[in-house]
Amino acid sequence: MPNSYEAQIAAVPGVKRVAAANWFGGMRDLSKPADVFTNFAIEADSFLAIYPEFILTDEEKQAFLNDQRGCIIGRALAEKFNWKVGDAVELVSSVSDYRTSAPLDFVISGIYHTDQVRYPGTNDALLFFHYKYFDEATGRKAGVATYRVEIADPGQVGAISQAIDTLFENSDAQTHTETEAQYRASLGVLGGNLVLLLNGIALTVMFTILFVTANTMSMAVRERRTEIAVLKTLGFPSRFVMCLILSEGAILGAFGAVTGLLLGRFLLDALPNVPLIGDLIQSFPRMSLPRAIAIGGIAIGVLLGLTAGLIPAVLAYRARITELVRPT
Repeated sequence: MPNSYEAQIAAVPGVKRVAAANWFGGMRDLSKPADVFTNFAIEADSFLAIYPEFILTDEEKQAFLNDQRGCIIGRALAEKFNWKVGDAVELVSSVSDYRTSAPLDFVISGIYHTDQVRYPGTNDALLFFHYKYFDEATGRKAGVATYRVEIADPGQVGAISQAIDTLFENSDAQTHTETEAQYRASLGVLGGNLVLLLNGIALTVMFTILFVTANTMSMAVRERRTEIAVLKTLGFPSRFVMCLILSEGAILGAFGAVTGLLLGRFLLDALPNVPLIGDLIQSFPRMSLPRAIAIGGIAIGVLLGLTAGLIPAVLAYRARITELVRPT
């Protein structure tokens, strides 16, 4: 989008602030994908006012605003590369349209920190630098990828979004205005209906687990025919035997669910550090595993275990002692 759009968007009633922001895709070395991290060219003054979750000291903020080649980084990024205030950084964009004849050089003006209590999910592994520097370095040919807009009344988001898009509906570069939540969701489905795909995979996995567990339980019951016969001979009721088999299925299901949840927790921590994939993931709020989802996962595992053990348990309940001790 042209830079001239900013003044027109700012004039829309209900708009408080507007800030241009471009994802730069900068890397220290294009041959080292492990060094990928998320970096943005921003209109610093208005952007920082829109996003108070990126917390700087007054000295760091002024140093950043006063230095066109200045940049700010998150604490996690500083720890990853052992960067500190005053260090020089050179980045080459992985986007061909943003690539210049020489790497863009920056000086770290500050290291922002986050308040996860007030602003949960704030990414502390980002680098921000001045949009003006980026715009001049690319010869003003890159344009603006996104305009971040702050409005006075959240209840008017629909009307203001429509008003902004109406301004440019007959232009060569039309706009599509949406909330940040909608924007993040749209990024997740760029490759298609991701939700439908994941739901399909989840259902397939659940049915596979059900069949595997049912087969395991059936084999276990067949192999222990003699033990079941002994229990019934000693006077244990058939209902007790059935409950034992169902309990075994529930324990297997719960164990599998807990193992899966632990592996999922490990992946949530590990994926942001994976080259390329981690760069995309870090642009989203931090993922977590809420207690309700964990409890629901364990409940589903127990239900699958009970379902898988139901038929073997019923067969063991109905079987007579003479049938159980008869050689197969």
